[in-house]
Amino acid sequence: MRLPSLKSVALSTASALTGLALTLGVMTPPATAANPVTPGQFTGYGFDQCVAPTQAKMDAWLQNSPFLAVGIYVSGDSRSCRTQPNLTLTWVSTQLAKGWRLLPIALGPQASCNGSFPRYRDDQKIIRTPGSNGKYAEARAQARVEAKQNVADVKKLGIVKGSTIYYDLEHFDSTNTHCRESALAFVSAWSAKVKTYGYVPGLYGGASSTIAMVDDARVNRPGKFTLPSQIWIARWDGKANTAAPGYVSDAGWKGGRIKQYLGDHDETHGGVKINIDSNWLDLGTKSRTSKDRRCGKASITNTGSYPIVSRARIAKGKATKAQVKAVQCLLREQGYKRFQPNGNFGPLTRSAVRKYRISQGLPSSTNVTRTTWVRLLSDGRSGSTPVLKTGSTGTAVHRVQQALTAARVRTGTSTGHFDATTRSQVAAYQSKVGLQRTGVVNAVTWAKLFAGNA
Repeated sequence: MRLPSLKSVALSTASALTGLALTLGVMTPPATAANPVTPGQFTGYGFDQCVAPTQAKMDAWLQNSPFLAVGIYVSGDSRSCRTQPNLTLTWVSTQLAKGWRLLPIALGPQASCNGSFPRYRDDQKIIRTPGSNGKYAEARAQARVEAKQNVADVKKLGIVKGSTIYYDLEHFDSTNTHCRESALAFVSAWSAKVKTYGYVPGLYGGASSTIAMVDDARVNRPGKFTLPSQIWIARWDGKANTAAPGYVSDAGWKGGRIKQYLGDHDETHGGVKINIDSNWLDLGTKSRTSKDRRCGKASITNTGSYPIVSRARIAKGKATKAQVKAVQCLLREQGYKRFQPNGNFGPLTRSAVRKYRISQGLPSSTNVTRTTWVRLLSDGRSGSTPVLKTGSTGTAVHRVQQALTAARVRTGTSTGHFDATTRSQVAAYQSKVGLQRTGVVNAVTWAKLFAGNA
């Protein structure tokens, strides 16, 4: 993993974005309770950068970049960024509270035949001596010491058990038998030790060396080694997927892969430039599904579309009972509860529509217009307003997808999974209402939805 220097760029829009986000309740303070497991189950984009970025840069990229995961070097004597001025307990809890998935990286002893190491006088290489039994006992002992230190370091940062620690084993000559076998013994002992502490062992490395090594052990020497639970493949082919044909078979580590598909380049989001590697994460399956838990048995998602609802249109069959029921449910979320969601557009329901419209600064009317739908479907009273982007799931995603349907930039029912299609639909909506096309539901996008802009 190349280790870039952090380039400082002025953030002219940080104050405005921060103020707007705080107004809308999008930004949250550092967690006071236990932090969530990281990265957990997630399918989407991530980046890594040697020195943890400043909070201002993280905030700008949260609001504007496609990334929702970030790799950070947290441990290991061989990392080039031993000094991490921004990486603190507060920094970690703040990112997790705001929705970032963190990828903690440790870079300790490296393969004995890697000519780029040791980097300093006090870091080590993996001991290559096979020993009397040929099991590389010294390398295994090194690994257990390293694992203990790595776990201690992540604990100091508030990264909880169940989280993954990724060991960075840089590219080496895998044709060198003792170099390869000692490295494999190290990885095996390190993975086993990390598990005993309650953390998940992950392994980063080049597709042709580190990753090919563990996949070969998985296929040809099953049960002989404790293998990492997740792999992070360095293969700069520019393809945002987790494939590395010829180096790791498709059968290995399904739902437990990351691929670094683009390395060492600058990207600018929200006016902030950072030198990064780009990654695609495919961790678990839960990040691809989500049920809509609003209004009982998905009465909102079953409406199909969100047309104008009025007595005249109902009489003509242009608005259905299911759609009226959805209106009633949404109004009840707003505190109008003098009726039951029964699909009848009666006096109490019409009165609630009128009162809601007036409260929103809309003309007095009992008609549920497109603007009314967009406001009701996206309204923050029914849940939080997190930044949403590729990989996000949950009720907030359902709300956005439903509001986009009402705004006529989406068709079909909501899925609760923010996929590539949703990203393009969000970008289309942003263009429609005069925002920058980021494909990210950020503070200013929420504001447009709450205003009913369609």
